[in-house]
Amino acid sequence: MMTDRRKNALAYGSLIVLQSLAVAFLLRVIFPIFYAVVTHLGERQQVPVSTLLTILAVALLLQASYWTRMRWVEVRAPFHSIFVSHLLSFAARLAFLFGGVLFSTIFFRHLPESNTLPPLGHTVLQGALILLVLFSFFCYSVELERLAKAIEDPAET
Repeated sequence: MMTDRRKNALAYGSLIVLQSLAVAFLLRVIFPIFYAVVTHLGERQQVPVSTLLTILAVALLLQASYWTRMRWVEVRAPFHSIFVSHLLSFAARLAFLFGGVLFSTIFFRHLPESNTLPPLGHTVLQGALILLVLFSFFCYSVELERLAKAIEDPAET
């Protein structure tokens, strides 16, 4: 029979891996869209509905795993290392940096001419999806920061 500590470690490991895979998948799916927006500033980009639904599903999975961890699973360091702690903090900042770049590129790029703007409902839904993805990147970066803080060797702080 597993101890509570081992169950917690297994649950935490599973959830952080799930979050990491979700972020990697989002980056893989979003990067081509991001590239198209950057290389075709001012042009309306057509993203297939299936891609938008995939992004939505993965972002919701990321949120579910994050909030499950927050509610029921304690962060415990598997080991202590100031170097690994710094690497995790760096990765956390990179994850959120990408989200910030995505957000600013989408919202502060050259807008298409007003006669080519999509309907308001479509714009609101896409805006909500972008905010969900940005918030998901933020939550993941917070999770990495928590792990980094737990791993940091208390003797060296």
